[in-house]
Amino acid sequence: MRKLNKGRKLSMKKGPRKQLFKSLANSFFLHERIKTTEAKAKELKPVVEKMITRAKVSTISNRRLLAQDLTPKMTKKLFDEVAPKYIDRKGGYTRIIKLGPRISDGAKIVIFELIK
Repeated sequence: MRKLNKGRKLSMKKGPRKQLFKSLANSFFLHERIKTTEAKAKELKPVVEKMITRAKVSTISNRRLLAQDLTPKMTKKLFDEVAPKYIDRKGGYTRIIKLGPRISDGAKIVIFELIK
């Protein structure tokens, strides 16, 4: 019996979808807040939270694992600025604030941001 795979496909194949999440994660760590669709934000949330959790322990292996998905500038910022803010927090580093539908196509738009 076929089982349901976790996650949304977002009308993309695996490669473009993975690249989209890398790009969104880089933008998210650069600005610490992005405006995107609700579906993309809900799929990006576990990706970003796992990155922050990994960055809380600054080892060379964690740096190399995160450097696969982030630019060198964003990797440095994640380890030096973002992760130390959440050292005492066990999870839930991000929030999704709903804005409403986009005028052109009616897609649900949200603000995806770091919790201060």
